[in-house]
Amino acid sequence: MIDTVNTIFRRVPAWTIYVAAFAWAAWLFWQALNGLGAYAVEPINVLERAYGEIGLQLMVLGLAITPLRKYAGLNLLKFRRAIGVTTFFFILAHFLVWAILDVQSIARMWEDIVKRPYVTIGMAAFVLMIPLALTSNNLSLRKMGATAWRKLHKLTYPIAIFGAIHYLWLVKGFQLEPIVYLAIIIGLLAARMTWVRRARVAA
Repeated sequence: MIDTVNTIFRRVPAWTIYVAAFAWAAWLFWQALNGLGAYAVEPINVLERAYGEIGLQLMVLGLAITPLRKYAGLNLLKFRRAIGVTTFFFILAHFLVWAILDVQSIARMWEDIVKRPYVTIGMAAFVLMIPLALTSNNLSLRKMGATAWRKLHKLTYPIAIFGAIHYLWLVKGFQLEPIVYLAIIIGLLAARMTWVRRARVAA
């Protein structure tokens, strides 16, 4: 079964992720613009959170690619870069909805960043994502060299933790979903650290 799935994925080009992501983002924006369904009452707030949550889900998926290959035999490596870039796309959309449609001024943005911890840590995650997005191409990999490029892209780990904490602090009251995201991210990072430690011992 897993071999069949891997065969199907090998035939699917990575660029389809970009097309699907843009189409989905546009569809959500159109719903918010027209006040449809869940967007009827607070369209800006709902859209802002929708983009952010999709970005966090994609972060989890990106971190899960190696465990899925190791434990389930599911090979999604060819999609890793596209998933990473798409993650940034949704987080950028999340930021723009907040900045342009929600707070609507640089002064208020700065005030929120300084006074609201969940905004502070979310902004930190966003800023750390920028160099990763800019270097997610073959030219940057060649110019930087594989070792330096991999070290830079380890920023993915704190970014994922910051993103999960941002979501956890954002919600009001006890909600299970952000806790689950944080637990999964910590579990995936702990598993990665274990693999690295074992590899060093074996070497």
